[in-house]
Amino acid sequence: MKIDTQVMDALEILGRERGVSVDAILDALANALVSAYKRSPGAAEEARVTIDPEEGDIIVYAQELDEDGNVTREWEDTPEDFGRIAAQTAKQVIQQRLRDVKREQVYDVYAGREGDLITGIVQQVDGRFTILDLGDAEAILPGSERIPYERLERGNRVKALILEVRNETKGPQIVVSRSHPDLVRRLLELEVPELADGTVEIVAIAREPGHRTKIAVVSHDPNVDPKGACVGARGSRVRQVVNELRGEKVDVVQWRENVGQFIAEALGPAKVKEVKVDEANKVADVVVSEHQLSLAIGKEGQNARLAARLSGYKVDIRSDHVVEAVEEPPASEEAPAEEAPAEAAPEEVEPVTVGVGPDADAPAETSDESGD
Repeated sequence: MKIDTQVMDALEILGRERGVSVDAILDALANALVSAYKRSPGAAEEARVTIDPEEGDIIVYAQELDEDGNVTREWEDTPEDFGRIAAQTAKQVIQQRLRDVKREQVYDVYAGREGDLITGIVQQVDGRFTILDLGDAEAILPGSERIPYERLERGNRVKALILEVRNETKGPQIVVSRSHPDLVRRLLELEVPELADGTVEIVAIAREPGHRTKIAVVSHDPNVDPKGACVGARGSRVRQVVNELRGEKVDVVQWRENVGQFIAEALGPAKVKEVKVDEANKVADVVVSEHQLSLAIGKEGQNARLAARLSGYKVDIRSDHVVEAVEEPPASEEAPAEEAPAEAAPEEVEPVTVGVGPDADAPAETSDESGD
């Protein structure tokens, strides 16, 4: 019995176009034909199938085995109607092999690309996950990796960060994220040539997805302003990132070697009067004017919390009025002790501070007014 010459020609064409080995398909076909033979009436318990790649001849050899699994007897036992069975089996094997090859190719393309940026079209959305069509593959965006309150509709084109590529039996699974801090890094690298060529470097990122992100940057060229390079003319570069993040605010601050100066930068847009740093305990005591207090703290403590994460220091913020009240020395006018009128002891001033650690998740206490 022979495989039709047209089938062999088709196998060779597929091999060239899809990168599929003809020998690999023939081996898979031979194994499938063994299973098909064993289901035929009067078939032996053990058998092997040979396929001549040049002529397409198919021969079934029935076998007898001893207790150790060695072949003791072998004879040709190709069924008369095996041609029809072989044709059907060949079609199924080829289709399955092509699917396997496609899965392997997709995995090879995306394996090792964790941390890369990809663009996909929203294909399916539900409460648990979102499916993105990447063109040659599909990516899964879990609900936990979505930007809070972001509305994704079918047909939307979005960018995401590859978190993990798993090679599973049903095919490669590409897991992506839109809430990871590195998504902002990759988006900014697309817009800022100075980041791509290494002139400007992103030192740290602190993000609360859907609300605000702070990015610390430094320049390795004294003639390049890192903050200006990332923001762009009239904010054109950072605006592209904000648009992709559906309006999430992005603050770019300049990294400083001096921790106090860096924390003051990180608390922007608030104006900081003084920063005292306890490097041993990783604590920074920040003093701002009264009208800047709510701005430094931010809405629900967000600005202070992001500054703490960005710097790695616990940040205590207090008003200069509180500091002056605490540090003001009592009046000491000399007078005889017996002539001094009795005075009530001055009330102690309770220092109102806001402390935010770098790992704080809960909103810090704030004043009634809060800045964005």
